[in-house]
Amino acid sequence: MREIEFGELSDLAGQVIGISGWHTIDQERVNQFAEATGDHQWIHVDVERATREMGGPIAHGFLTLSLLPMLGAEVMRVKGVSRGINYGLNKVRFTSMVPVGSKVRLRQKLLAVEPRAGGLQLTMECTIEVEGAERPACIAETLTLLYS
Repeated sequence: MREIEFGELSDLAGQVIGISGWHTIDQERVNQFAEATGDHQWIHVDVERATREMGGPIAHGFLTLSLLPMLGAEVMRVKGVSRGINYGLNKVRFTSMVPVGSKVRLRQKLLAVEPRAGGLQLTMECTIEVEGAERPACIAETLTLLYS
């Protein structure tokens, strides 16, 4: 994990901050997400049918997106921060599937740092990669507010 001082964030704009470790997406996690969200579409939770019709079940796109806080915590920690707030997303694209049983990781790039509301607004490009896949599963541009 990369540790960054709050006052040094602006110097890192345009740089890849780091890459998380690999995490396996198992069927239990997919099922728990389905329960939490009410999204029980067969391509995610019906293992037999998904295996028969498409080679196996896949993770929900929004499950993949929801991994950003966990994976991001492995990439960097900003020292001197009293609180951080998820401010939103500019853009999200699900560019390929995450097969159940595969491993994912986050590649995080700091696009911009701007003064905002007494703190700093970070714009990050978050790319969730699937081990062995040619294309990433998700590319999201996130907005975070940090306060010292």
